[in-house]
Amino acid sequence: MNVFLILVATKLKIDIMALPSNYITEAEARSLQDNWVATRAVDIERAMGSADTREFLFSVAELEQYLKYIRDNSKSVDPGVRIYFGAYDNETNDKATVFLAPTVGTNEGAANDYNLSPLNKGISGWPPKNY
Repeated sequence: MNVFLILVATKLKIDIMALPSNYITEAEARSLQDNWVATRAVDIERAMGSADTREFLFSVAELEQYLKYIRDNSKSVDPGVRIYFGAYDNETNDKATVFLAPTVGTNEGAANDYNLSPLNKGISGWPPKNY
């Protein structure tokens, strides 16, 4: 079956993206999520008086558009994206959120690129879904 797919992809000139080197398995993802819930979710719920969201959804199209925005507008030759936790603080929403912020590099000390806008407004799952 794999040989057939390779032949079809070659004939149609379809680029098949290799699995990134920093991927994790489904089991590793479940373990990370379970550990987060066991070590943090209870304390957050106790502090807030209610459960908080802990997973966020962006469409592939949104992410591709945002990455293109960064590539097209960054002055860096190797821009990155840092993901921050945040929390809304208004009458209608006090739940967690994340936002993506462009950086001027991809090492752990890379500065944020404040000339480019962060991305927010993803969909947060309610009630929270375990991975």
